[in-house]
Amino acid sequence: MIDFIDVSIHFTGEDLFNSSSFRINTGERIALVGANGTGKSTILKLIVGWEEPTSGKLSRQKNISIGYLPQEFTNDSRSSLFTEVRSSLKEIIQVEEDEKHLHYILDDPNSDENNKAEAIHKLGDLDHKKYDLNYYSIDSNIEKVLEGLGFSKDEFNKPANQFSGGWQMRIELAKILLGNHDIILLDEPTNHLDIDSLQWLIDFLLNFSGALLLVSHDRYFINKLTGKTLEIFNKKLTFFNGNYDAYLKLKEERDNQLVANFLNQEKKIKQTERFIERFRYKNTKAKQVQSRIKQLNKLEKIQLPEFEKQISVKFPEPARSGSIPVDILGLKKSFGNNIVFENLELSIKRGDKLAFVGPNGAGKTTLAKIIAQKIGIDSGEINYGYNTIISYYAQEAAEELNGELDVLDTMIQNSTESTPQQLRTILGSFLFNEDEVFKKIKVLSGGEKSRVALAKILLTKANLIVLDEPTNHLDLNSKKVLQNALINFTGSLIIVSHDVDFIRPIVSRVLELRINNVKLFTGGIDYYLTKRNEIIESEQYKQTTVKENSGITKKEQRKLEAELRQKKFEATKDLKSNVDELEKNIEKLESIKEELESELTTTVVFSNPMLAAEKNKKYEEIKNRLEEIYHQWSHTSEELEKIENSFK
Repeated sequence: MIDFIDVSIHFTGEDLFNSSSFRINTGERIALVGANGTGKSTILKLIVGWEEPTSGKLSRQKNISIGYLPQEFTNDSRSSLFTEVRSSLKEIIQVEEDEKHLHYILDDPNSDENNKAEAIHKLGDLDHKKYDLNYYSIDSNIEKVLEGLGFSKDEFNKPANQFSGGWQMRIELAKILLGNHDIILLDEPTNHLDIDSLQWLIDFLLNFSGALLLVSHDRYFINKLTGKTLEIFNKKLTFFNGNYDAYLKLKEERDNQLVANFLNQEKKIKQTERFIERFRYKNTKAKQVQSRIKQLNKLEKIQLPEFEKQISVKFPEPARSGSIPVDILGLKKSFGNNIVFENLELSIKRGDKLAFVGPNGAGKTTLAKIIAQKIGIDSGEINYGYNTIISYYAQEAAEELNGELDVLDTMIQNSTESTPQQLRTILGSFLFNEDEVFKKIKVLSGGEKSRVALAKILLTKANLIVLDEPTNHLDLNSKKVLQNALINFTGSLIIVSHDVDFIRPIVSRVLELRINNVKLFTGGIDYYLTKRNEIIESEQYKQTTVKENSGITKKEQRKLEAELRQKKFEATKDLKSNVDELEKNIEKLESIKEELESELTTTVVFSNPMLAAEKNKKYEEIKNRLEEIYHQWSHTSEELEKIENSFK
């Protein structure tokens, strides 16, 4: 489907990769990995045609459709959210434009009969194309995707340019998911997703029949979706079979072998250099010396892998807080008429490591800010225990940094106990290496500022740390450093995050926040996800059955199940009958339509204007009726599906 043949690409005199060849086949699901700056995003841009290789050839299958989500983009469209997404579906828009044009020909009194006959034939082809494109369900599919990505129906008419950056990314993602592409390229798609939309996206992509190429620092996400790993290493591209975890095992084996080969080569080089040095000035050995010098010059030195530094960073030992650092009673918080919380109760114990999860807009960040004393409450109580010291990180914390200080001085200013070298070690783990630590804060990008603000957190002596989406701008190695530090942190911790793999070994309790509903799960993130799935699957079922642990007998259970089947039959029998009837009508009308299309092209009809006009009129009536029934069938089928799903 896509072939890289001896592709090389250079930037500012540096090689990103050399003479690399690989193929992406139909339906393959691939994780693209490599250290920062090795060219992952560049490969995506090469595939989509935004960049050209310095040398080599990139071959794409003819008429291939590619959906590409870059990390950054802007959308200035004033169209409504729904219209903006729908207008991106080129095949749908083209069908509608073609149909409009053909109707114009048929309605134009100046069109000759040949043109009209051809237009009728083309309309028949368009109807078949509509069926192939699932045209009559497209609006409901757009609704499903937008809702799956976290948009509410109330927002469908909101202008697209009024959404924030993270929601802009979701709009672009919705266009790609609905675009009927052969391959989808996603560059860090999970940064702005909450845990609900992340799970929905995983389910959607698992059912996507095309190929996937993913760049992501979300290990959980790529492990769920990919079966191959394409690694950029030593300026070459190499395929590994298996998901990211399998790749890491193979990589470790390869790296160990590379180190062994490197040490063996170094040993031989030193032996050769000693021989050259010893006999350099002996005429009797001149030939052998020159031979060995040539050997060294021709030797292709083994490159060691870029090992992820096993930096061990620990928080300073915090002062011991009281047994209950934070106790919330009857909390109410609103913004204007929007009530975020009412009568919220939450007690955080010393040593708790708690994750806040849930859809965007449900109040995760608001509650984190309330606990961190960044915003106030309307009513209720929030009591802080003895000696509770709070440190808070959020994306906006980056804007509070002093722009005139450099990165290292910013760290020095916040630590009296760490040496500059220790601080540079911490900064190195957050991707600030060598002279980068001397950059002024004011010249850093938003992501770089966020990493500095996060690095500062590692210097805190607080015993209650509140982190809001800490991993958005971190690579896998930086996340590992922070993750290990948080695992070993002896104080209390609150994390707002959708990054399942990151919080998995850290948190012991999960607070789920939904609109008008807050629920505490006493277990880690896997326990929460399992319970959440159980709740979703049984939500509708429980409405029609007795509660768990009610002590009913097997006979009573069978009776209840029979009653449920009867209820399902009663609820769906009329709809099923309607669907069957509509499908029969569609089949009948399709047959009549095909007959008329055939008749309209015959000489008998074509040569008789009155008969042609009569047949054409009947054809239009049948076509309009067929379209109307298609709409009825689509709506009724969806209604039937919803009711059937509610009984699962």
